[in-house]
Amino acid sequence: MQQSTTTAHRDSAGLKVGEIIEVRSREEILASLDERGELGALPFMPEMLQFCGRRFRVDKLAIKVCDTIDWSGMYKMDDAVHLAGVRCDGSAHGGCQAGCLLYWKETWLKRVDALDPDVDELTGGITEDELRAATRRPDAAGDEVFSCQATELMRAAPTFLPFWDVRQYVRDVRSGNAGAWATVCSVAVGAFNKYQDLSKRVLPRVLRIRGGLRFPFIQGRLRRTPTGALDLQPGELVRVKSVEEIVGTLDAENKNRGMSFDREMLKYCGREARVLRRVERIIDEKTGRMIDLRNPCIVLDDVVCTSDYHRRCPRAVYAYWREIWLERV
Repeated sequence: MQQSTTTAHRDSAGLKVGEIIEVRSREEILASLDERGELGALPFMPEMLQFCGRRFRVDKLAIKVCDTIDWSGMYKMDDAVHLAGVRCDGSAHGGCQAGCLLYWKETWLKRVDALDPDVDELTGGITEDELRAATRRPDAAGDEVFSCQATELMRAAPTFLPFWDVRQYVRDVRSGNAGAWATVCSVAVGAFNKYQDLSKRVLPRVLRIRGGLRFPFIQGRLRRTPTGALDLQPGELVRVKSVEEIVGTLDAENKNRGMSFDREMLKYCGREARVLRRVERIIDEKTGRMIDLRNPCIVLDDVVCTSDYHRRCPRAVYAYWREIWLERV
């Protein structure tokens, strides 16, 4: 079963940031999917069915995505958006607690003043049972693993976006995804960090800036990192510790007990936030296998990656916090 190419192009709405849309009906969306439950290689997941018929604001255009599987760079996404506050609850994927911001093909949405679509041109389609079955697939060894938007993202966005392609930054600004000054700063930091990476490969240590560290400059030094347990629960108010306190818990790779402290998390140091949940299991985006975390981490309400140093990627993934990086208020 295949989806009509003409229909996919016809239904692309050219949505803008801030617009109010309505998610199409279950029947309309299921009719747009191929036998894998995908449109343009992007899965429509069972967790998204609960939003059918509801109205939301377009938060960002999903025009590019950073590769968090192999960390190979940025890739171009077509005809997709993120809706404000609409995240995956993991209910059809073994209770995964990653809370990923969902991707929505514009075909699955309509402006609130749009007429009901004519779906006669759609060929194919699947049932809800087939959609739920598509969340699992066998791997090379024959073991059952999960399939979701995060695991299939590089299939849905296969076109590599080189750093020097200025069109992506122009579109960031024109779309409303990012302000002009924020985009300029992100590009400048990105260029500097490219130089830093190069300097570590070709320059002797004495000629490197801060030893070739990426900006912002943080560097852990421990060989064995400490642990801390607060037994934090959803709803509790916490304060993120200072930069100095957190760096004092990191190894040379800026990790604590195997978990990275990303530079995007620096902006939250010293701030207060509510605990959203404890994260104990997540799907490995590379393998599709469920990982049970030996050392659970914390997700804070509305504390996400804003990609200040990663070319304004709009994915807004949650930052994961070790309890040793937090303190109760």
